[in-house]
Amino acid sequence: MVQLALRSIRYRAGGFAASLLTLLLGAIILMTFASLLDTATATDPPTAESLTIMANVVGGWGLVIVTFAAASTLTLLARQRGTEMTLLRTIGATPAQIRRLLLAEAVLLAVVAVAAAVVPSVFTGRMLVGLLADARRIPPGVTPEFGPIAVSVGLGVTLAAAAFAALLAARRVTKTSLTSGKSTRGRVAVIAGVVALAAGIGCAVTTVVALESSDLAVMAVSAQACILCAVGFALLGPSVITAAARVLTSLRRGGTHLTVSNLRGHTQQMATALAPIVLFTAIATGTLYMQSIENNSAIRPPAEIAGTIETLNYVVVAMITLFAAVMLINTTVAATLHRRREFGQLRLAGSTRPQVVGMVGAEAAVLAAVGVLLGTLAATATVIPYSIVKTDSVLPDATITTYLGVVLAAAVLTLATSLTSARRATRHPAITAVSATL
Repeated sequence: MVQLALRSIRYRAGGFAASLLTLLLGAIILMTFASLLDTATATDPPTAESLTIMANVVGGWGLVIVTFAAASTLTLLARQRGTEMTLLRTIGATPAQIRRLLLAEAVLLAVVAVAAAVVPSVFTGRMLVGLLADARRIPPGVTPEFGPIAVSVGLGVTLAAAAFAALLAARRVTKTSLTSGKSTRGRVAVIAGVVALAAGIGCAVTTVVALESSDLAVMAVSAQACILCAVGFALLGPSVITAAARVLTSLRRGGTHLTVSNLRGHTQQMATALAPIVLFTAIATGTLYMQSIENNSAIRPPAEIAGTIETLNYVVVAMITLFAAVMLINTTVAATLHRRREFGQLRLAGSTRPQVVGMVGAEAAVLAAVGVLLGTLAATATVIPYSIVKTDSVLPDATITTYLGVVLAAAVLTLATSLTSARRATRHPAITAVSATL
């Protein structure tokens, strides 16, 4: 099975490269913050406490996001191999064998990703400790350490995320009918999405009802609200894309028919691309406005703790921005390039290359609009409760410029990536694109 997995990875090097990059960046993020725990073991108790808080809080958020990102990219790759999986089942492969194949591929990718992430993580860990020292959050003489804790966390979490993603992908593949080709998948994703939304709303309610403005836990609980709500909306992505297609159908405006057809025909791929937009918008908006509320609050934690929290929040925003950008680029490029044959057929049927690229741009605009809307709704689960607790006001006394900047960044990233990958997918003659994918 390992040999078969190696041949499969070699044959689909381009598709697996996107998943490898996601796992690599995720492992770097995890090991960077886990290295703070290694550093904490060799410092004095007050410094060790600050490092442990940062490692646990930021690393915990990163754990959720990295796991979700790995599941999204590996599941998308498995969907794109539907014909291959159906052929394997037709010639006698059992569901258990297919699960072992996908699991072996995922584990191999995870091991390679962690091995490649060790050296960069040593430098990023040192940079993070240096950043904390420059910001006077820890003493300047602390020596960065990178040891067994960082490696074990990176390896363990990355392997677990990859294995979880492989099992999800295998479940979908083995639940597809051999005769109709239609999936008979259950309601697991919908149930998980509803549970995540309920948990996020629960965190928002807990913030308002059970916590005081002076409690140190108020920020941690409130921040979890937008993360969980964003994950919930992302898991409900297929249903959201279908609803968006229905709305566009009701508009009955020229030029929307093809966009609606593609949204319905590529629901799962569109939902995968939607996820990082929702995550980026929700977490960036929620975290930045939460910190703005904290800065303007009359009741604040001690200066040293407040400074550490502020540093934490800005580090989280930078981490989420980079990771969501890579995830969005990976999923969008993989999904678009997989449609080379479709684009070639459209061009053979009379569509010009600019028309095909414009069609992809229209789809990206819909994704950006829906993603920003859902991300904004998820962010309110953090911003409104935190504002109520800290200022007794539903809406924060903050500028809208921050939100507009997040929305602009999400829209530009989505459109630029989609249009660039569409141009790349249509750069060859149409007949070449069609024959090459037969």
